[in-house]
Amino acid sequence: MKILVLNGSPKREKSDTMHITRAFLDGMKDEAPQEVHIVNIIDKHIEFCTGCFICKRNGGECIHNDDMSALLSEVLESDLLLMSYPLYAYGMPAPLKVFIDRTMPLSSMAMKKQGDRYVHVGQADFSHLRYMMICGCGFPNSKHNFEPVVTQFKLMFPSNHTIITVPESPMFNAPEAAEVTVPRLALVRQAGKQYAGTGAIDNDLLAEICSPMISEDMYAAICNGEIK
Repeated sequence: MKILVLNGSPKREKSDTMHITRAFLDGMKDEAPQEVHIVNIIDKHIEFCTGCFICKRNGGECIHNDDMSALLSEVLESDLLLMSYPLYAYGMPAPLKVFIDRTMPLSSMAMKKQGDRYVHVGQADFSHLRYMMICGCGFPNSKHNFEPVVTQFKLMFPSNHTIITVPESPMFNAPEAAEVTVPRLALVRQAGKQYAGTGAIDNDLLAEICSPMISEDMYAAICNGEIK
């Protein structure tokens, strides 16, 4: 499988969330060989979308001459688009949002009804693509944190999507937390192997991965310096 990983964290390879993503990719490789390309979005030259819609009227050519054209070509050549990023203000980090905004050339101005909503008609064939979101956050719980970004991802990619959200993710960058993070990453690796084999992750396994690693109160106390 050809996998394009878009790392949306400004921390690049030091991203808390990338620990989760790397474990997932290792699990996929356990099942079968994978062709993986990781792109740190922060290092790419991507101009802001101006909303001129020229790309939607001229077959997909943008007015900007930057790295986005090559990235879109790679997206269309991939089998799995995996977006890995930390939760910023209940959404994705700004550099990744700029990338998403600049995917406008993939669709035209024409609209069609799909289910109970309207979508733009594509100018490119990306029906083969599968989509994955791996998102971590620094809060100790998932409720009232991930809902906006999960809704956004599902609306952007209404089919063939898989979503992993992990609270307490800064613990993955803390060696002293290995007692709980190592077993959790083992579960993520198991999920990657499962996904590579079946295209899905067992609901019970996914729920365990997305749950807090330690009690919410203890995590908050550690973050607040109350527990050394």
